[in-house]
Amino acid sequence: MTTPIRVAVTGAAGQIGYSLIFRIASGEVFGPNQPVVLHLVEVPPAMGALEGVHMELDDCAFPTLAGVVKADSDHLEDGFRNCNYVVCVGSIPRKQGMERGDLIKINGPIFTSTGRAIAAAAASDVKVLVVGNPCNTNALIAMHNAPGVPSDRFYAMTRLDENRAVSLLARKSGQPVSAVSNLAIWGNHSATQYPDFYQAKIGGKPVTQVIGDQAWLQSEFLTTVQQRGAAVIKARGASSAASAANAIVDNLKSIHTPTPSGQWFSAAVCSDGSYGVDPGLISSFPLTTNGTKWSIVPGLQHNDFARAKIEASVAELRDERNTIADLLKK
Repeated sequence: MTTPIRVAVTGAAGQIGYSLIFRIASGEVFGPNQPVVLHLVEVPPAMGALEGVHMELDDCAFPTLAGVVKADSDHLEDGFRNCNYVVCVGSIPRKQGMERGDLIKINGPIFTSTGRAIAAAAASDVKVLVVGNPCNTNALIAMHNAPGVPSDRFYAMTRLDENRAVSLLARKSGQPVSAVSNLAIWGNHSATQYPDFYQAKIGGKPVTQVIGDQAWLQSEFLTTVQQRGAAVIKARGASSAASAANAIVDNLKSIHTPTPSGQWFSAAVCSDGSYGVDPGLISSFPLTTNGTKWSIVPGLQHNDFARAKIEASVAELRDERNTIADLLKK
């Protein structure tokens, strides 16, 4: 019998969690022959709602769901025990009018205890995907508070940004989403991120050849991707949920599955100094993986416009790191 993969999801009864866990349980992420045990973690007041989610999981009768473990956030080690993946969705959500600094101050301390619990209880091969914002800096905090867990196990999610950029390029070019490839997100998951259209392709051709409107690419395209999260909040009165869950599914698949030749995916990882990004910062890069370890795609050339955008986003990451310096205990 195939050994189950254990996947912990924090904030499991929230909007993103509710949109996510059924897809993991169904076999969509790890395949139809791989059993999964879900570890569902919530804050104590939400444990009743989590019980209802568990009932629905039972009622789905997924053949790939091999078990469910529930734990409250006061007992994170119980929630993360022997887990191969920890998906950190739970955090205080960004609300309309909330500044990024507010999120850092509120959510930062949550990830000190998260990192410690991962180090104490998770499986030796654990991989951690941080979704709760500001995800780059929250991942940095968790990484520094998880002694003994290699730094390359921590990811912050920029896949939603990648998906947003791919969809926008497809719509502008009149091509299907499947025609767009090699779109990389650089830097921070914030309004400073750089969706790299210069490296991307549509139907195998450079984006700049297919979409001749350079002014649109350098302005409206970038700002639409960068500000999409705020636009969703304004439109629906809440942050992205279904699209965020979909990006988590995509990101987990990309981490778990060897990257096809000539392609890459975006995620924020601990910088090794590539492309001039400070070693140790959690910054988004184009990545490939063999299913076990990731590599930053080497040798990409950036023009002055791209370099300036990447540097601005990295500068923001430095500022955020300085803001939470007292939480970096590793």
